[in-house]
Amino acid sequence: MGQKRTIATSASEERLEKLLEERLTEGSNHEIIDKRIWDLFGETWCVMFTDLSGFSRGVAKFGIIHFLQTIYESQRILIPVLDEYDGILMKDEGDSLMVLFRNTNKAIQCAIHMQKACKRYNEGRIAEEQILLCVGLGYGKILKIGDTDVFGAEVNAASKLGEDTAKAWEILVTSAVKANADETTDFDFEPIKDIPPGSDGAFKLLYTLDEPKWVVL
Repeated sequence: MGQKRTIATSASEERLEKLLEERLTEGSNHEIIDKRIWDLFGETWCVMFTDLSGFSRGVAKFGIIHFLQTIYESQRILIPVLDEYDGILMKDEGDSLMVLFRNTNKAIQCAIHMQKACKRYNEGRIAEEQILLCVGLGYGKILKIGDTDVFGAEVNAASKLGEDTAKAWEILVTSAVKANADETTDFDFEPIKDIPPGSDGAFKLLYTLDEPKWVVL
């Protein structure tokens, strides 16, 4: 299985490299080549980036073993939730995850239930052992290269929201996510001022956590 994935990814990367080399050739028609690239690799996905709040400070204070333990525990808690909502884990780098979803509402519900899973895990634990999750979501047509990489404006926007802008317990989304979400009473959207490059708007998800119930404002 791993070998098939490697071959498929390698073939995709090789095809892309050839087209990019052709694009660099003097006199090449960029419009035609760009269309070929989008025809080959363009897909519509909802992309999620996660991050752990205060993680770098925790590593500096408590050391590398604490760093590894926190990553292990966060993945043990969060990956089953991703599976439940049909998320496809593309990358895990340090304390961050990059995940793809075909369905926008599943991505939103997954993010909410990931936060709930962290809340349950944190109960009774001291501050330095708690997992404080930040999430960013984007939606739209992106370039998906094999099973390892994705590129696009919504990818960049989701990364910025999840890894740089969001605070603990926050789920931030682009305007494209909001526009493609089904109407529901489970959550609402509140505009935020920090709009990432690549998106024409950004919102904070307002949702309720269980036991006790409270709203992230």
